[in-house]
Amino acid sequence: MPEVTVVEAVNQALALEMGRDERVVVIGEDVGKSGGVFRATDGLYGKYGAGRVIDTPLSEGAIAGAAIGLALAGWVPVAEIQFLGFAHNGFNQVVDQLARVRYRSAGRFSAQVTIRAPYGGGVRAPELHSDGFEAHFAHAPGLKVVAASTPYDIKGLLLASIRDPDPVLFLEPLRGYRQVRGEVPEGDFEVEIGKARIAREGSDVTLVAWSGAVQLALQAAEDAQAQGISVEVIDLRTLVPLDAATLAASVTKTGRAVVLQEASLTAGFGAEVVATIQEEAFFSLQAPIRRVASPDVPYPVQMLEEQYLPNPERVLEAIVATTRE
Repeated sequence: MPEVTVVEAVNQALALEMGRDERVVVIGEDVGKSGGVFRATDGLYGKYGAGRVIDTPLSEGAIAGAAIGLALAGWVPVAEIQFLGFAHNGFNQVVDQLARVRYRSAGRFSAQVTIRAPYGGGVRAPELHSDGFEAHFAHAPGLKVVAASTPYDIKGLLLASIRDPDPVLFLEPLRGYRQVRGEVPEGDFEVEIGKARIAREGSDVTLVAWSGAVQLALQAAEDAQAQGISVEVIDLRTLVPLDAATLAASVTKTGRAVVLQEASLTAGFGAEVVATIQEEAFFSLQAPIRRVASPDVPYPVQMLEEQYLPNPERVLEAIVATTRE
């Protein structure tokens, strides 16, 4: 299989599904002639035309609202929000409208919409470009939230998301767009939504991460191995629905857990992971669950990113500490 980057995997999935299903349309800011700010939609405009690759005004509310209307009219829209930090401008449309279509219509209608959004830090982006707001959307009933980390999973889960009859918020690791490479089949395949991945097997501590934080988790696991600690790394891949069974099985085996998130600590999605482990594997725990996250302050200017975001040293410190309790 050829090696591709994360953003190339996104492009492959979009091109494949547009070719397979003529109802699929791509909408968003600069997705057409320019091929997207990160080139994720590169080549689609030339291949499928302005009727299916549609540049929109700079309005996240309009993008989400148009996607809902298109879906109810029988299309399958894939809407791009350039950065998740901008998505609050369309929060009402996504959370109060899109996520409730099936409920509000008593099951008569569904909204087959995928909203793509890169997010996460480490790329020296301006304010509002790197915030980890995934927990805000994970709290919206009716909306699935996918946050994969590898090119293989990105392609397979994006195809599964577009084909899902209900709305999916598809988060893409901004830092990993071109830094992370991996083997990806050229053809059609799906990765099941709601299934976590064991990224590294271990026996002493379970380390849980998602999206761009998975690479950090794997590095910390390597560092811990040098100190004689065997770390099992779980890549959640999907936040909603959450794979509680894989979490429980891993923590039952290791007896200890550390949860890693890029977002600020308080009320982040890591808290949901901790609560799930407590409920599903409480009697297997040999130590309190630890969290590693960013501090509870607004995302800082670029020069302070390295001090703000979790790093391998902080993750390793949490791993070592939990094994000594």
